[in-house]
Amino acid sequence: MLRFFAKYKFFGIFLFVLSAIIILIIYNVLKPQERLPVYQPNMVSNELVDSTIQEVRKYHTISDFKLYNQNGDTITQDFYDGKIYVADFFFTTCQTICPIMTDHMLKIQEKLKDDPEVLLLSHTVIPNADSVPQLKKYALEKGVNDAKWNLVTGDKKQIYDLARKSYLAAKSEGDAGPFDMIHTENFVLVDKEKRIRGFYDGTSSEAIDDLLHDIEILKKE
Repeated sequence: MLRFFAKYKFFGIFLFVLSAIIILIIYNVLKPQERLPVYQPNMVSNELVDSTIQEVRKYHTISDFKLYNQNGDTITQDFYDGKIYVADFFFTTCQTICPIMTDHMLKIQEKLKDDPEVLLLSHTVIPNADSVPQLKKYALEKGVNDAKWNLVTGDKKQIYDLARKSYLAAKSEGDAGPFDMIHTENFVLVDKEKRIRGFYDGTSSEAIDDLLHDIEILKKE
């Protein structure tokens, strides 16, 4: 009996290894690949979406824009062409949610500092006060990496239209008049085709971990 097992030992090992490989292949084939949804305006709460596009069901992308960053450089969609990016809305003198959001953006910046596929974009919601010099001062104070993260200012209507009609992330305080004020904690994940792939609470550490996880999923698509 012992001689029988000795004779077929290597054959048994071969079968065991082969079986393990086959099981692993079957598992990988049957296991569904993680994919992120492609968000359309009709999938998002109406309070976050401009009324003119709330029924849009497909083909939604981020509109082209022309804004100015902390260095006075003109920033357009070309800067983000072929990139994944995270966008948010803030203002430099905010004392409530914005400092937490900025800290979380800094965390993302640090985690992905060596990843050329992923960039960051923060829009001020009070562009009249947040001039280029003010954004530069804020960027230096916070440790913003200019190559990775643009803080942008510009025409208020353009920024607010981007929030409401492109990023679908705009909670508002006030009406459309001079006291209109966008207020949102949302971080928005945008893919290389300018489509929205996720929304995250920018004040939540757990949500930022989810965002970082989802970026890795998006990079594999």
